[in-house]
Amino acid sequence: MRKEKFGRSFFLFSNVLRWIAYPVLLLAVVSAATATLIEHADPGHVIALFQFGTIGYLWALERLIPYRADWHADGREVRCYGLYFLLTMAGGVLAQLLVSSVVARLAPPHSALPPGAEIPLALLTGSLAKYLFHRWSHRNPWLWRLHGVHHALNKVNVGNNGVNHLLDIALGQAVVQLSLAVTGFSKESVFCATLFALAQGYFVHANVDVRIGRLNHVLAGPEQHRLHHSTVLAEAGHYGADFAIWDHAFGSFTWRPGRTPASVGLRDPGAFPATGDVLASLLHPLRPAAGPGTGPSA
Repeated sequence: MRKEKFGRSFFLFSNVLRWIAYPVLLLAVVSAATATLIEHADPGHVIALFQFGTIGYLWALERLIPYRADWHADGREVRCYGLYFLLTMAGGVLAQLLVSSVVARLAPPHSALPPGAEIPLALLTGSLAKYLFHRWSHRNPWLWRLHGVHHALNKVNVGNNGVNHLLDIALGQAVVQLSLAVTGFSKESVFCATLFALAQGYFVHANVDVRIGRLNHVLAGPEQHRLHHSTVLAEAGHYGADFAIWDHAFGSFTWRPGRTPASVGLRDPGAFPATGDVLASLLHPLRPAAGPGTGPSA
């Protein structure tokens, strides 16, 4: 009787959690951004702390409300993902140092717009730049040899969101932040856009059974991003990790309620080294191309 009562209680808790998990994450983004701007805290430190907090939060959700239990990482995969994470973090930090110096020179010290107008515009501008670069990475042969390292995964979870080629991360980060600086957004707005993009990037890649309903047509979510990793080309759109409006605008929106990928990964798994072979994955762009195929959208 007690076991049955616990089962009903956990079922109700899980259903509630599926609906509030994303609002809680968005509230954390707003709170962290607001506190940083008010207290004049170091944005770099805040971003680092927020990143680890986001990973921990989503990891816990993956255990409580997983989309697929067989997508959890085993011990060997955790060690592999950790190595990729350290490498991409190192590449990201190096890129951040270079980009930040340029952003500091290009971004105006004070915006002509009030924060209530500038920050939403920065979010939209940054997400558009990210969308365009991501889509180009699926079409340009050389960029795909970087980005395809991420698509060699045969499962999608918060841990392997960090499985990337470090040059892919560095280039994408540079494109987004430089586009914001060149457009004239202040450093504060660039920080807020970066914080939102970080949270969204991990959220859409999480192995969580979260439903955001009609918000899927405005904001990106895991339901859409799993389709992006699909081996079926007709549904492998969704290049936006922040907003879904760009997928609607450019014809790459394929999600509908209940639509899920039969499998995720590469059409030709042999085109890239196995994810566990970290060194071969990092050296892959230097190897001669095996053929003309350049990714899911080719």
